[in-house]
Amino acid sequence: MYIHVKVTANNRKESFEETKPGYFNISVREKAEGNMANKRVIELLQMHFKTQNVRIVNGHQSPSKLISLEIKN
Repeated sequence: MYIHVKVTANNRKESFEETKPGYFNISVREKAEGNMANKRVIELLQMHFKTQNVRIVNGHQSPSKLISLEIKN
């Protein structure tokens, strides 16, 4: 399953919002340096979808990302 994520890094408050099916806005406290914000986004998605198989397919250095999730039934 693929989802689209728009990330805001270096924010005061973390937030996780689904704007429409398959599209999320995520704000994280970590800076967009040294892959810290991407790691936190992956952690939040793992907790939300309850899966360990989360990876960034496209947009590693961009606020707009394409994420791959493997959800087992």
